[in-house]
Amino acid sequence: MYKRTKTKVNLTIRWIFAIISAIIISATMILTFTIIFVILKFSFSPLTGAITSSSFIAVLSIVVGTIISSYVSSKMLRPILKINDAAKKVATGDYSVRLEENSIANEIRQIAVNFNVMVRELSNTETLANDFISNVSHEFKTPLSAISGYATLLQDDTLIKEEREKYLDYILENTGRLTNLTQNILSLSRLENQEIVFQKEHFLLDEQIRRVLLNYEGKWEDKNLTIDLNLERIMFYGNQSLLAQVWSNLIDNAIKFSKQDGTLSIDCVSKEGSILVTVKDDGAGMEDEVKKHAFDKFYQGDRSHSEKGNGLGLALVQRVVTLCGGTVALESEKGKGTSITVLFSLNNAQSHK
Repeated sequence: MYKRTKTKVNLTIRWIFAIISAIIISATMILTFTIIFVILKFSFSPLTGAITSSSFIAVLSIVVGTIISSYVSSKMLRPILKINDAAKKVATGDYSVRLEENSIANEIRQIAVNFNVMVRELSNTETLANDFISNVSHEFKTPLSAISGYATLLQDDTLIKEEREKYLDYILENTGRLTNLTQNILSLSRLENQEIVFQKEHFLLDEQIRRVLLNYEGKWEDKNLTIDLNLERIMFYGNQSLLAQVWSNLIDNAIKFSKQDGTLSIDCVSKEGSILVTVKDDGAGMEDEVKKHAFDKFYQGDRSHSEKGNGLGLALVQRVVTLCGGTVALESEKGKGTSITVLFSLNNAQSHK
């Protein structure tokens, strides 16, 4: 059996008005001549000639045409009036209003589509601003208090040079935390209100991971970590800057939670129609309760490392990977380390072995 599909008619306003005008003119003429025909057929009074005169026909046509035009115009103007009413609601801060996008006129339909996109973007912007204010007020208290306290101590003229330099280092460290926190909050808020990934291009995924790892050379050398790399040459199609944030957060976390003289393992392989990137450390690991909330915003299971992070890294990772069409899996055992695997489909990538 064949399923009947509904054909959508696409017309411009110009053609719609042309068709309506033709319909109005035709309807007016038909009604006018019908009335005249009835009068001629059933009336034999001397007034028949006058009634059928050109002046009467003109007046009658105007009356009939006006009535039909008034009715049709009200129907035609209804979508525009709806747009006007919706715009008034948006002006008062109501971003929940939406317009129907099924108008027969191309222009009206496009206006409705663009209007709905605009309202969604305005709503997302408002949400982003509200989230930013809420999160900033919650997370900025500790570093701001520290900066204020150390700045107060610096006012003591009896401080020796070493103490003054130590307090200045603390101020700079907390300033860096504030900068990093602000960037992460803005990035996450923007990504949470984004549905489409733009600026995609082909690039070598393994080379990108190597470059990100080199950015943390100082950190893994301080811990004397052994770096175990298994990076297959993979050409990937996606947004480079977004994925760089993923590898940066995963590698930074792995180094931070690795034990001294431990091992940091990174794999990037194609397997069974998928691309798998795994970052693994042999550090402290996570308890079951911590694993449940690992991807929650601002959640930090190990408070001993709270001064080095803000609980946004894995939330950013999950959001970026989801936007790019992938998934994130976490495996961890207390005292045995943590392994995080990012999985993408090979559909949008070309593997070169």
